[in-house]
Amino acid sequence: MEYRKLGNSGLTVSEISLGNWITHGAQVEDGIAEACVRTALETGITTFDTADVYSNTKAETVLGQALKDIRRESIELCTKVCHPTGTGHNDRGLSRKHIMEACNGSLRRLQTDYIDVYYAHRYDYNTPLEETFLAFSDLVRQGKVHYIGVSEWNADQIARGAALARELHVPFIASQPQYSMLWRVIEQEVVPASDQTGLGQITWSPLAQGILSGKYAPNAALPTGSRAAAEAGAPFFNKLVGQWLREEVLTAVQQLVPLAKEIGLTLPQLAVAWVLQHTYVSSVIIGASRPEQVLENVKASGVKLDSAIMTRIDEILNPWIERDPAKTG
Repeated sequence: MEYRKLGNSGLTVSEISLGNWITHGAQVEDGIAEACVRTALETGITTFDTADVYSNTKAETVLGQALKDIRRESIELCTKVCHPTGTGHNDRGLSRKHIMEACNGSLRRLQTDYIDVYYAHRYDYNTPLEETFLAFSDLVRQGKVHYIGVSEWNADQIARGAALARELHVPFIASQPQYSMLWRVIEQEVVPASDQTGLGQITWSPLAQGILSGKYAPNAALPTGSRAAAEAGAPFFNKLVGQWLREEVLTAVQQLVPLAKEIGLTLPQLAVAWVLQHTYVSSVIIGASRPEQVLENVKASGVKLDSAIMTRIDEILNPWIERDPAKTG
């Protein structure tokens, strides 16, 4: 495993992180989830990503249980606040009330005294940005949070947040966007804005919700047990994946399989390695429903892809790459 600084901060993270969206507390039994965490630690992963909303808070509980006997100083624990975690009208958003209450809840579930990176999971259009960053500032000063990040904020939102962070002396260091060979909407605006403000990217969905795993074949039924089969028709899933579950896209993706094999990689390893070729990426988040998936994906750490390989990837996927910065968020 290799390690990188997170943006312009002094915090070091593993260049591959383990995330537990969808898996822990939902699709994966707790024992298997804990086995995935143990395997991640054994391979050198030190950065773990979750959110209070994942599996309606249970994902944090499972991760906290899996890490409770690990030396806290040896890992980086990241979670998020914004999405609804209850039925009350203040059980959501980035108000001071919700941020403070949500942070205390996350600390309890994660069985920790502090969070390394605490993300605003989305931008809250109904709360003044000043209120949000003042709450974050207080959490930092209380020692409950070490650094602040944002997830799926656009360039203008990042710039305004960074200005407030400077004014309040808040260590704002990370952006967490979706990023993959197929989804590149951050490149035009978010990355330059982040570079200007010193944020590193910790990216999610390097396999484009499984499309770049190679398991979805053109002109074939969706694999039994796959996320696409389980969630086909769900609005959020359709937004993320529906555009790529087409014969022409899946045919192009299959062309990447022999390309990966040429350089001794599987397609998932190539997809993760592709993200890591970009210096603005500090870490890429992988998910896993089995320890074997962790073992496979971590082999992408340290892989160097030459310019010819990067060009061939672009040539194969170019008609279906999403680049529109307006689709951030």
